Amino acid sequence: MGVTMESAPVGPVPVQKMCPSCGNSIVSRIEHKSSAKTHLIAVILFVSVCLPCAFVPYCMDSCKNVDHYCPNCNAYLGTYQH
Repeated sequence: MGVTMESAPVGPVPVQKMCPSCGNSIVSRIEHKSSAKTHLIAVILFVSVCLPCAFVPYCMDSCKNVDHYCPNCNAYLGTYQH
């Protein structure tokens, strides 16, 4: 589990912070995105269990990265990696 960021750390839920781009105090907007880890879990499930189970990681937010954006100016704030 790690955190990639531009400034202050972000987590799996929206965070309150100052946007470095527009300077407003905001609560971040989050988007869950599939990562290499998501694809790897899907391949492992496909090989070891069965085809229908391979799609489960794409339906679970806990298997995806969380990108944080400013809701005012849409500036990228950082990524939380599960």
